[in-house]
Amino acid sequence: MKNKAVLLAAPAMGLGLVLAGAAPAMAHDASGSYMTTLDEINNSGASGEAWIELDGSTATVTINASGLAAEFDGAPYPHVQHIHIGAQGLCPSEDADENGDGIISTTEGGPSYGDIGTTLSVGDADKSPEAGLDLTVAPAGDTISYEETFEMDHATIDAIADGTAVVVVHGLDPATQPEAGTSPSDLMPELPLAATSPALCGAVMAAPAGGVDTGVGGGAEDGSAAALGLTAIGGLLATATVAGVYMLRRRAAIEG
Repeated sequence: MKNKAVLLAAPAMGLGLVLAGAAPAMAHDASGSYMTTLDEINNSGASGEAWIELDGSTATVTINASGLAAEFDGAPYPHVQHIHIGAQGLCPSEDADENGDGIISTTEGGPSYGDIGTTLSVGDADKSPEAGLDLTVAPAGDTISYEETFEMDHATIDAIADGTAVVVVHGLDPATQPEAGTSPSDLMPELPLAATSPALCGAVMAAPAGGVDTGVGGGAEDGSAAALGLTAIGGLLATATVAGVYMLRRRAAIEG
């Protein structure tokens, strides 16, 4: 009787796990490693890389960049930097220079990379879009070595998970730009256009399996592996279910 009870239970268990394996995955978990290469815009001459580690809503953002404008008004040049969201998730091409003045302004780049989702400010300074133009909370100088851990807003996390987040570092040297670089900024008229225009840009993507330096894989890939594993288990139990039904019927025939 005990063996019969176990065999009777097998079909229900097998069917339940087969259905579980076929069910849609849970909502996407963005936890994992992301990265981008920061390429120059507006012939800035700069280059860099950015990494984002997500653990739930906790983000660690690292940016290393060099070749940026070094000084502004006799002081280290402040380079405001952001994660932009809500658009195509791309860096603008030269065609984005709609007015043909030789500089892709932040506004002209907007259709490609979107609005500010997170301000990558220094220390405990405000990380919201409202701090996006605050030069006092930006890293400064021709080289950036930035690493901060903070609670990231859901809109930015969703954009990272969806592949539509873009890291942008702003601030050009007017001396290396066309004449328009000294005209008033489209964002802050008290500053020259070059000061607020993008210098570096990179579209964020999931890091290769295994993570970047940390050994942490991307959330989407981990979720896919788990789903495949669950489907495989369901398939094995489905086979066990068929075998159990066959054994029950054969035993009943013998006993009958």
